[in-house]
Amino acid sequence: MARLFGTDGVRGVAGEDLTAAFALDLATAAARVLGTPDGTRERPLAVIGRDPRVSGEFLESAVAAGLAGSGVDVVRLGVVPTPAVAFLTSDLAADFGVMISASHNPAPDNGIKFFGRGGDKLSEEAEDEIEANLGASAPTVSGGQVGRVTDSDEAVERYVGHLVATLPHSLDGLRVVVDCAHGAATGIAPAALERAGAEVVAVHDRPDGLNINEECGSTHLDALRRAVLEHGADAGIAHDGDADRCLAVAADGSTVDGDQILGILAHELYKAGRLARNTLVLTVMSNLGLRLAMRESGITTVDTPVGDRHVLEAMRAGEYVLGGEQSGHIIMSDHATTGDGLLTGLQLLSAVAANGVALSELATVMTRLPQALVNVRGVDKDRLETSAAVTEAVTLAETELGDSGRVLIRPSGTEPMVRVMVEAAAESHAYQVAERLAGVVRSDLG
Repeated sequence: MARLFGTDGVRGVAGEDLTAAFALDLATAAARVLGTPDGTRERPLAVIGRDPRVSGEFLESAVAAGLAGSGVDVVRLGVVPTPAVAFLTSDLAADFGVMISASHNPAPDNGIKFFGRGGDKLSEEAEDEIEANLGASAPTVSGGQVGRVTDSDEAVERYVGHLVATLPHSLDGLRVVVDCAHGAATGIAPAALERAGAEVVAVHDRPDGLNINEECGSTHLDALRRAVLEHGADAGIAHDGDADRCLAVAADGSTVDGDQILGILAHELYKAGRLARNTLVLTVMSNLGLRLAMRESGITTVDTPVGDRHVLEAMRAGEYVLGGEQSGHIIMSDHATTGDGLLTGLQLLSAVAANGVALSELATVMTRLPQALVNVRGVDKDRLETSAAVTEAVTLAETELGDSGRVLIRPSGTEPMVRVMVEAAAESHAYQVAERLAGVVRSDLG
C-alpha cells in the first residue's frame, strides 16, 4: 500500500482525494500525535495557513474543526506563504502548524502539510504515526475542553518584520518586479520588498482562487521577463503558489536559476565569514558548473538526493547554514527552518545592492554546463542498481566526459521510469551521451 504522505505532505485533487471528511479525519489524527502541550498552556495550540486556492477555504474549515474538536486551540493565519506558517509556528510558540497548499501545482490540486514545534518539518516517523491514527476514535472532548478558533490580525506583520530584519543591506535604489503567481505571496512579497527599500512593481497579484500558478510564477518566467524589460527594472523575482521557491530574472532578461542563486548567496556568506564550515548543501541535480565554481572559491559542496527533506537532513547533520535545489527551493537555516522564497529573494537583492553591480554580473559566479535529461519510460526501474550493462555504459561515459562532464541515472520516485541526466562542455555532446545511455537502459531494463 502506498504511503499517504509524499515528499511534501498529503496532496491530491480537492474534492476527490482531499475531501472535507478526509481533512477533518487527518486533522484529528494529527491532534492525537502532535497535540501534546508543552506545559505552558492549558490546551495545545496550532496555527493554520493556506494559499488562495478556492478549495483552501473548505479544507481550512475542516482542519480547524478537526483540531478544535480534539481540544486544540487554533489560530487561523489566513492566506500566507508556507514558510510564514513555519516561522509563526515557532514565533507564536505553537505546538504545531498546518499549511494547506499544493505549491506550484495547478488550482484543482491541494495539499495538507504539518510543521512540528519550532517550525520544523515532520520526520517520516511522525507522518507515519499520523497515518496510523487515521480513522481511530476521536478523543472525548466536550464543554470547556474543546479548542477555540481565532484569527490573527498581526501574523503577516510579524512575518514581514522578521524577513526585513535579516537583511545585511537595504534595497534602496533598486527597482524590482515581483511575480506573485496569483498565490500566497500576493501583498506580502511586495510589502516586504518595499519595507526593505525597493521600488516595487507587482505582477500576477490578483488571485481569484482559480488562477494560481497559471502561466506565471517560478515555473513560467516569460511574463516576468517581459515585465522586467518593460519597466526597466534591476531584477525580477518569481515565486510559486505557496512562495517557498524563488527564481530570478536579471535586468537584461536572463534567467537566474536556483543554482546561480545558491552560488551568489554562498559567496556572500563566505565573504562575511558566516558560511558554516565553508560548505554548501546541494542535490544531485545541481549543475556541475556550480560545484566547479565552489571548488575554485574554496567552498565545499555536499550532495544529497533530490528533495528538500534530504537537504534539510544534511544541513542539520553537518550544522550547515545554506542549501537548496536548482528549482529555487533554498534554505537559509540562520533565518528559517524551511525553504523561503521571500527570504531568498530579499537576500539575493541585498547582495545586488551591497555589491553595486548588476544581478547578471553576480550570476557569473558560476558557468552553467549544458544539461541533457532523457526520461526512459516503461522500464523496470527496480533493476537499475543491479544492471551490469548500465554500470559499464556509465563508466565509459564518465571516462569520455572527464572532469568537464557528469552522468546521473536514477529511478523516478513516482513513475515506472528512469531519468538519464548528462552534463558536458557542449550541449550536443551532452545529448549524444544521454541518448546513448538511454538506449542501454531501454535495452537492458525494458
